[in-house]
Amino acid sequence: MRHTMNLWRHDLGEVPESVWRRTELRVLILADNGLTALPAEIGRLSRLNTLDLGHNLLTEVPGELGALPELNGCLYLHDNRLSRLPDELGDLTLVRYLNVGENLLTALPETIGGMSGLVELRAQHNRLTTVPDTIGRLRDLRELWLRGNAIGRLPASVAELRQLRHLDLRENALAELPEQLAGLPRLRQIDLRSNRLGRLPDWLPRLASLEKLDLRWNGIDPSHPLLAELERQGCVVLT
Repeated sequence: MRHTMNLWRHDLGEVPESVWRRTELRVLILADNGLTALPAEIGRLSRLNTLDLGHNLLTEVPGELGALPELNGCLYLHDNRLSRLPDELGDLTLVRYLNVGENLLTALPETIGGMSGLVELRAQHNRLTTVPDTIGRLRDLRELWLRGNAIGRLPASVAELRQLRHLDLRENALAELPEQLAGLPRLRQIDLRSNRLGRLPDWLPRLASLEKLDLRWNGIDPSHPLLAELERQGCVVLT
């Protein structure tokens, strides 16, 4: 297809200069090429709607990523060596799927709240201890994947994610179930495996849409009456 360039697993090492002349491109796939740098010239490809940079060796990405106004599909930055993300990501208001998992991130930028088009955010297997308060501005977010971090708390603004269906908090440092989840009417699945939970909140049965709650490898008593109540409501509970 004339508007798609698929260079997946071409063992490039660096992005060919010829790519930057393809300003008509809508889809650019540069995954799994051993790339160590992404030049600022990426900003020339202003018609891109999907960009895949996963499975490379990038330690940073340029702020020019924020100068891609038509990026409205996927932005894949997973499985690199990124320790930070540029603030300019917040200018990508149309992106629907963002994957920054399997990196070295200690924080997500505060500007991520500007990515108002997101329906799925994956930031699993990083070094996060929390997520920015601005995440509450992602009003269309349906899936949030935060597995394998060091998250001990969630910001109060999580209560604003009223379209959220799936929340993966497996392998973190939560000592209690975040109260911010209590008012999320569409939340269907919560994965809390391998945290530090020792008790359950009274509000848990109020999650009327909950279909699956995974509490394995915590300190939860499987005979807790709240769990029986959830099961009577049709929720699958794993302890």
